[in-house]
Amino acid sequence: MSKALTRHEALEACVDAAGTISQLGRDLGIPQSTMSRIVNSSKQLPAEYVLQAERLYGVSRHDLRPDIYPRQIMRDQGAIDRFYGVDRRAASFIPHDADDNRIYGASDFNRGGGMKAATQ
Repeated sequence: MSKALTRHEALEACVDAAGTISQLGRDLGIPQSTMSRIVNSSKQLPAEYVLQAERLYGVSRHDLRPDIYPRQIMRDQGAIDRFYGVDRRAASFIPHDADDNRIYGASDFNRGGGMKAATQ
């Protein structure tokens, strides 16, 4: 993902792509004097020209007018329900083998060579 531009930087990127302010105005159907005022004074493209500028010059609408086209923030919808941290109850659970009644200690799970039985 490319770096987000300010509105004016995005407008300047359109000018650079068009070559001149006059050409940008011609491409968008805006008189040169108005286009010059937009670039030098207001420093943001009027809303009705944003999509056309994006199509012609490849400058994102989100950069040209973030007030109208805000970037969507992707959030993990399940994050609220997800548990983060240590489950202290897990340490109290000690699995056992029902056939031989051996209890496996929690520290035995991390040893190499398989799980070793701990007796009561």
